[in-house]
Amino acid sequence: MTAEFSSVKSTPNHSVLIAWLVMLLVSSLPNILFLELTGSLPNWLFWAKLVLIVALLLGSLFSESLDPLRLFFGVLLSFYLLEWGVARLFDALEYGNWFANANPIVQQIGLVQVTRTTAAVLMALVMLAVFRRLDRFFLVKGRLDAPARPIPFILTRPPSWRILGPAITGAMCLGLVVFIFVFGSPPSLESLAGVLSLLPIVLIFAASNAFGEEMLYRAPWLTALETPVGPAQTLLITATNFGIAHYYGVPFGVVGSLMAFIPGWLNGKAMLETRGFFWAWFIHFWMDVVIYFFIALGAVSPGG
Repeated sequence: MTAEFSSVKSTPNHSVLIAWLVMLLVSSLPNILFLELTGSLPNWLFWAKLVLIVALLLGSLFSESLDPLRLFFGVLLSFYLLEWGVARLFDALEYGNWFANANPIVQQIGLVQVTRTTAAVLMALVMLAVFRRLDRFFLVKGRLDAPARPIPFILTRPPSWRILGPAITGAMCLGLVVFIFVFGSPPSLESLAGVLSLLPIVLIFAASNAFGEEMLYRAPWLTALETPVGPAQTLLITATNFGIAHYYGVPFGVVGSLMAFIPGWLNGKAMLETRGFFWAWFIHFWMDVVIYFFIALGAVSPGG
């Protein structure tokens, strides 16, 4: 692990700058700016992002500056085509009718989880077709007791991930509860009694969402960026993208994006240091349990 987290001074600056610029341009940031400034999304925005990614991927075949990031562009292209294609497929199947008679909470969360989980499974298959090995894109348990490197401003000598993983999980879940009580609505005892029957659904959706987001937003990105830009920049880039993507989620807004950046960085760190998926999924799962539980209670809603 020392070699993998060594200094990135030898990393070409242009690769780091290009990776940051591309991430910001194809992230949810342009969507957020259009929605906040104009109240709507232009029809051409998705296609502009797609054209940019294709142009960069083709350019990497001829440009030495873009060549180190070819896999990253390929991951981005797969991500956008899968999300777009899966959404169109399920729309054609009128999958909204599948939840027509379900509980409103099941409808709200289930509609997202069907498409997200499907896209994530397909992304895993794409990565497997490229690398032929699950461990190449972190889709293995990993070393659960791997030593952890320092966490800036917090821990200079952290314990192994067998201790750090549960500790981070508890801290992140506590932070979510504080956010919900500050920015949401305190749940009533009546709503608490009514939501207990939904706990199995909450657990299932939390498990699927944790897998979906880690496979779509984290594992392939880490695989594609770790070598060309170095682990430190990879964590910052992926965590920033993850935070931006949660602007209209839970937690929401600028505060929510900053809060999502933290587990985004920690989950990426867990994957890189354990070389596996487990701790990132575990942390994400329990955070989603808290989020979906409070959504079911009516205490908070995506986007506020």
